[in-house]
Amino acid sequence: MPFIVVGLQAYSQRVRALACKTISSLLENLEDNTGLATSLIKENDVYLLLLNCLVDGDEQVAVAATDAIRNLAGSQQGIEIIFPSTPNDATDITKLAAKCSSLGRARVLALIVKLFSTSSTAATLVYNSNLLGLLEAEIHNVKDTLMTLSVLELLYELAEAPHGMEYVLKTNILQLLISIIRDSNAESMLRSRAMMISGRLLSKENILKFIDESGIKAVISAIDERISLMESQDADEYECALEALGQIGSSSQGAVLLLSNTSAAKHVVNAAFDLHGRGRQLAALHSLGNIVGETRTENNKLLNSDAEETLRRLIYETASNSPKLIPSGLVLSILKLESEFRIAGYRLITGLSARPWFLVEICSRQEIINIITDSYSETTKIGMEARYNCCEATYKALASSSKFLSDPALSGTAEKLLEAIKKGPYLAKGRKQEARPEVATADRF
Repeated sequence: MPFIVVGLQAYSQRVRALACKTISSLLENLEDNTGLATSLIKENDVYLLLLNCLVDGDEQVAVAATDAIRNLAGSQQGIEIIFPSTPNDATDITKLAAKCSSLGRARVLALIVKLFSTSSTAATLVYNSNLLGLLEAEIHNVKDTLMTLSVLELLYELAEAPHGMEYVLKTNILQLLISIIRDSNAESMLRSRAMMISGRLLSKENILKFIDESGIKAVISAIDERISLMESQDADEYECALEALGQIGSSSQGAVLLLSNTSAAKHVVNAAFDLHGRGRQLAALHSLGNIVGETRTENNKLLNSDAEETLRRLIYETASNSPKLIPSGLVLSILKLESEFRIAGYRLITGLSARPWFLVEICSRQEIINIITDSYSETTKIGMEARYNCCEATYKALASSSKFLSDPALSGTAEKLLEAIKKGPYLAKGRKQEARPEVATADRF
C-alpha cells in the first residue's frame, strides 16, 4: 500500500492515474467479507488522496479516481469511509466543492451522480447529506451557461438512476427545471435539456407516489406554453418539447393528465400528422405512440373515458382538416414513407388498435393491412419487430371481440394477420433472396 500512496501524490499524471486504477483493481479483486481492501484504504487515508486526484488531476486521473471511489462505494465498509458517522472536514464533499475550481466542482458533481447510482444505500446517504443541493445551487447560476448545461447533463443521467425519480422529486430541482423552460432569455439548449429531464423524471408508471398531479400539470403547461411561443423558430427545441410530452404520456397517469391539457395534446397530434415538418413529425409520432400506450402493458393501454374521448376527438379533428379526411388515410400516408416513419407508424397502430373505433378504421383499409402483414417490407431488426408487434396487437384486438370476428368483412383480415404472426418477425419463410455474385474458376488460354 505505501507505493500506492506515493503514486497518488506523484507529480506525473500517468503515475497518479495508474495508482487510482490499482485501487480499483484491489477493490475488485481483494474485497470480500473481511473487508481487507477497504481496511487498507481507511488505514492509509487513501480516500482523501483520491479526492485530491479527482479535483487536481488531469482528465484521465479524474476518471480513474471517480471509478476508484465508485468501486469503494460498492461495499458497506466503503460507504462508511465516504459517509462517516463523524464528519471529517478534509473529506467532506460539500466543503470540497465549495473551495475548488469550476472544473473541480463539475467533477465533484459528477462524482455525486456516480455515487447516487451505485446502490439504494448510497442514494439515501447522498440525499440525506444534502449533496443534491449542490446540483440545485448550480442550476440557479444561469449566468454560467456551460456549467448549467453540464449540471443538466448530470441530472439527465441522475433521472435514469434506479432511485433517481424518488429522491430528485423531493428537492426543488423540478421547479428549477420549469423555470428554465419558461425563461425566454435562457439558451435554447438549456430549455431543451430541461424539458427532456422533466419528461424523463415524470415517465414512470408509479409517478403519483412521489409527486402530486399539480406538479405534473405544471411541467406540461410550461412545455405547452413554450411550444406555442416557438411555432417553427427552433426545430431542435420543438422536437425536444414533443419528445418530453411523449415521455410524460408514456405512463397511464401521465397520459391522462396530458390529455386533460387539450392544447398540449393537440400540439402532439397535429405535429404527428403534419407531412411538412419531417423531424418534428417523427418526434411527434413516437410521442403519440407513447401516449396511446405502445409501451404500456395490455391492461394499461386504455385511459379513462374523458381522456379517451379527447384522444379520439383530436385525431378525427386533425384528419378532417387534412386532405386525407379520415384517420386511416393519415396512417396510410405514414406507412408509405421511409422506414423510420413506418416504424413510428407501427408503434402508433400497436397502441391505438386497443380502441374499437381505430380498429375499424385500419381494418377497413386493406392497403394498411397489406403493408403491416408484408413480411418483406422491413429489412432492419427494429423495423421487423415493430411490424410484428403491430400485427400481433391488431390481431389480439380483433380476436378479443366476438363482434369483430363475426363480421365477414373482418374475418379475412384476422386470418391474414394470424398468418403473418405465425411467420415470426425475422426472416419469414420464403423471404426474397438478394442477388449474389457467382464465383467461378477463371478460363485459361
